[in-house]
Amino acid sequence: MQESIIKLVGITKVFPEVVANDNINLEIKKGEIHAIVGENGAGKSTLMKIIYGLYQPTAGQIYINGRPLNVTNPQIAIKNGIGMVHQHFMLVPSFTVAENVVLGSEPRKNSIIMDFDQAVKITKELSEKYGLYVDPYQRVEDLSVGIQQRIEILKILYKGADILILDEPTAVLTPQETQELFAIMRRLVGELGKTIILITHKLQEVLEVSHRVSVMRRGKLVGTIDTNDATEQILAEMMVGKEVVFNKFHINQSIGETMMEVKDLVVRNNRGFVAVDGISFSIAAGEISGVAGVEGNGQSELVEALTGLRKVEHGNIFIKGMDMANKPPSKFRQMGISHIPEDRLKTGLAPEASVTENLMMGYQHRKPYETFGMKLNRKAIVKKADALIHQFDIRTPSGYTKVKSLSGGNMQKLVVAREFSFDSEILVISQPTRGLDVGAIEFIHRQIIDMRDAGKAVLLVSADLDEILRLSDRIVTIYEGRLTGEFSAADVTKQEI
Repeated sequence: MQESIIKLVGITKVFPEVVANDNINLEIKKGEIHAIVGENGAGKSTLMKIIYGLYQPTAGQIYINGRPLNVTNPQIAIKNGIGMVHQHFMLVPSFTVAENVVLGSEPRKNSIIMDFDQAVKITKELSEKYGLYVDPYQRVEDLSVGIQQRIEILKILYKGADILILDEPTAVLTPQETQELFAIMRRLVGELGKTIILITHKLQEVLEVSHRVSVMRRGKLVGTIDTNDATEQILAEMMVGKEVVFNKFHINQSIGETMMEVKDLVVRNNRGFVAVDGISFSIAAGEISGVAGVEGNGQSELVEALTGLRKVEHGNIFIKGMDMANKPPSKFRQMGISHIPEDRLKTGLAPEASVTENLMMGYQHRKPYETFGMKLNRKAIVKKADALIHQFDIRTPSGYTKVKSLSGGNMQKLVVAREFSFDSEILVISQPTRGLDVGAIEFIHRQIIDMRDAGKAVLLVSADLDEILRLSDRIVTIYEGRLTGEFSAADVTKQEI
């Protein structure tokens, strides 16, 4: 029988107005991949941050290798062989990949100067060893979120932890990259004796790669079962208290007039290279047009150009007949475009502002939220925000809570709630369910379909092929900045895409 490498006894964590963890008793066995699942706000990430020393428990004790340990900071965790890859990136955008990988444990030429060449060598060796290919010389700020996730994983591998906590590590990975990660995880556990704690919302991943799975709900541990005894239906029911079944939505047969037309669009990335190379397509009212492709092939730059966030080098973006290329984001909003960005923290939210303030961004100059003399109508603002919090089930102690204290999934629901509430005619949606649990995914998918059925034009960009196939009426594929195919969603398979 495997020995316990981590034992949690009575772990409780209380924040103002909310009990995040409620008397958790859990054992993680040496040499296993142990999955932790649960709804957004169930307390999964909080529990892992307690193990890693970012939070201290209100009550309870942590045992590592059979001895009690007070993990008061991450340095103590790392010293005791515990590493964590966070759901939201902990990278320095202005640093290179190599500098980020070795950050905190830099090789040095002497006691002062970092040996950059050695950092590059280390990064290349790690990259090749684990199949997580990156360019050591690139700056993180120029990279897609998928590549940034690879860097986070390389960082934890570089530190050589025996216990790896991976918080939603596949949220930004393609199916191929996910399989590569799983192979790495299996090798770390099977050949090197590491232990992995995996937090994920993707139940099929739990069944594929884990040995045991623990389910949390509303801060409590519902139970732990062997993965061999689990099914998606069993886990979903444990998570949300009811069965969740995903079916393909019907294809819309009532396509209306063209709402957006893109012609010969050329856009450069942050390094000055062409990222979108002569793309042409259109989106009609009552249609979901899905964009499928491996991340880093121009999707991010395309979406930014279509929402006024990136300069257009060449070509046209016609919205209801008007060319909007190189117009500011405010003009795109005025023309009836809502935008759900791929990176909610970087582009979609103001983390230091409250939930209510974030929900009302874009409404501040509209009646009844603004009155004469630029004065805000607080009563109307709070009423609108509270309605959205309830409608989209945003788990927050109150509307006054700072966004940075929410779980990743609830941050995403906040962005979706705000953008869908504008009743825009065109929705540009990128990675809408990244980091969401099964219940929230079902809810957001239904909202997107309802928007389409109400006659909205939807551009859906997602690295999740299942999501693309489930929601889209029409699918285009993108590779190296060019559209390489167009399919009716009714007639195409995942393998063909």
